Amino acid sequence: MSHSLIEGIRMPDGHYADGTWELRVLVTDLEQELIMRVTGELHVGGLMLRLVEKLEVKRDWSDHALWWDRKNVWLLKTHWTLDKYGVQADAGLSFTPQHKLLRLQLPNHKHVRVRVSFSDLVFKAVVDVCKTFNIRHPEELSLLRKASDMSKKKKKKRGEENNDEEGLELEGPLITPTSAPGGTYSSPGWYSRTMTPTYDSRDGSPLSPTSVWFGDSPLSEGNPSSLAVSLPSPSPEHVARMYRPQSLIDKARINSGWLDSSQSLMEQGVKENDVLMLRFKYYSFFDLNPKYDAIRINQLYEQARWAILLEEIECTDEEMMMFAALQYHINKHSAGSDGRTNHSEQNVDEVDAALSDLELTLAGGKSSTGLRDITKIPELADYLRMFRPKKLTLKGYKQYWFTFKDMSLSYYRSKEDVQAVQQMNLRSCEVTPDVNISAQKFNIKLLVPVPDGMSEIWLRCDHEKQYAEWLAACRLASKGRTMADSSYSSEVQNILSFLKMQSISTESHFEPQINLPDIGPDALVSPRYLKKYKAKQAGFVRDMLTARILEAHQNVTYMSLIEAKLRFIQAWQSLPEFGITHFVVRFKNCKKDELLGVAYNRIIRMDLHTGDATKTYRFSNMKQWNVNWEVRQVTVDFDNNLQIAFNCIDVNCKVVHEFIGGYIFLSTRAKDHNETLDEDLFHKLTSGWV
Repeated sequence: MSHSLIEGIRMPDGHYADGTWELRVLVTDLEQELIMRVTGELHVGGLMLRLVEKLEVKRDWSDHALWWDRKNVWLLKTHWTLDKYGVQADAGLSFTPQHKLLRLQLPNHKHVRVRVSFSDLVFKAVVDVCKTFNIRHPEELSLLRKASDMSKKKKKKRGEENNDEEGLELEGPLITPTSAPGGTYSSPGWYSRTMTPTYDSRDGSPLSPTSVWFGDSPLSEGNPSSLAVSLPSPSPEHVARMYRPQSLIDKARINSGWLDSSQSLMEQGVKENDVLMLRFKYYSFFDLNPKYDAIRINQLYEQARWAILLEEIECTDEEMMMFAALQYHINKHSAGSDGRTNHSEQNVDEVDAALSDLELTLAGGKSSTGLRDITKIPELADYLRMFRPKKLTLKGYKQYWFTFKDMSLSYYRSKEDVQAVQQMNLRSCEVTPDVNISAQKFNIKLLVPVPDGMSEIWLRCDHEKQYAEWLAACRLASKGRTMADSSYSSEVQNILSFLKMQSISTESHFEPQINLPDIGPDALVSPRYLKKYKAKQAGFVRDMLTARILEAHQNVTYMSLIEAKLRFIQAWQSLPEFGITHFVVRFKNCKKDELLGVAYNRIIRMDLHTGDATKTYRFSNMKQWNVNWEVRQVTVDFDNNLQIAFNCIDVNCKVVHEFIGGYIFLSTRAKDHNETLDEDLFHKLTSGWV
């Protein structure tokens, strides 16, 4: 009905109809509700202008916007009319600030209070937070809700745990936005030195001296460099009180807490002063550069350390001792550190450093022997033992003569045979190390792509050098490279160095010693490992652990602080279970739940209880993926007309969709060596359309 048709009609309140209607708007800051007479043709910007004019309080209202609680949506398009948004008299809008306080738990489990935009997409909010914290490549991080599914025993201690977390709450200046263009953040007080970006967002080059990155005053509560320096090891009692996943189902349930990057915080039910966790979401870390990434490397190290302590990822006894030794080494350096790394103490000229980086990049890395003059692709040939794991099989390893040429692995019954039993192309294969130093077990597990899925093969080497050479060749082949690649020698050396760090005798007889330093050994290992040692060596557990850790520490004592952190991260990445995010799903035409693992380069179909991989699908063979939002089903199409479809059980299918799209985006970035963040491409890959 047009306005002309209703004009002149008297309303019950005695006023004549003029086409307007009453709209109630709550001003949250003042806890005051205003009644505005509006028309459907009034645009949102005009409504906010009338609100400000009607309010008697004179202040800056530029950060305020309209929120429609019942529809769970922000009215941010100020040129849209109320009719276009569908706002009617019963809408009940709120005039509220877009930037609100949020408590963030950083990867080091330290809490900070930050003022973030609750109207921006979560992806944009994380970008702003990382810019504030001087963390490059914010696309690798996201926000996660705290796990709420705990055992009955943990529920009884929840109040006690929350008290511990409150003790970590930082008091003092908040991280607040400024009016600077682009929404960059700064803050007063102790945040100001590292919370202002000091690098170029396009190429990562520093905009100020390197010393700004690391601080120049002793570490204290008020020193910004604390974000770049690791915290002391937590007490065993504190670790024991924290929630630890007991099964693969628990790990999958934790991943249901990831926020949707394509929605705002307010749209996902996040309230002011809520606690969220800032974590590295995608396990594909691009360009970890000690020169620019002191804070990023430290926070990544802290996330890896907590993953070990909370038993989120499995490791062997030797690996646990290696991680404990690295932690002790890092704690020892950090305790006497002034918040700077060795790089800041060298006072290297920025131009010389940039030229050195460029030289290393163009040369593909230097080696002690210089650049090799390669006229043909190197080959490997040796006797190895092979095992094909199958159900209900009693056969063990059998020796064959193996050759490795280009990216193909062939094996023969003997060295004299000309006809190979089988030849396999290892391009896009999955390589998993399986090492036990004390048992002298050097295994390489291969999942080789075949037309109907993946074929599993285990190789066993006789000694460390043989293992390093063949593992390096397999890893390069899985990436589409041969042993002629300049990184082959360095890969072999890295593997040998990694094995050397684990070279301690964990089964040797321990004799109690006197005058052992108190290094807090029980705070450097996981509770399960500590419990196992208490059962085996009751009475002198601390002395025994101290001796083991100090023995392992001899292998890493030469490392600088930043090198030790990078080695810890690399060792974390080398664990077989690293980088796999689990979800409980039900595949199409199946009657039981299964486990889905999403990694940086593949999707893994796994047994729900044992975690054994049944099928692996590579992203390199993927054609497309999409979501049927009506039935909440994810469908992925691969080459050779292969298609998989599944429904998520404990998580929104959007989370799985976002993981797949995020890894595709990160692989594209790494392939192009592009440090410029293409936000449009990221949203296309993760928000539901490709």
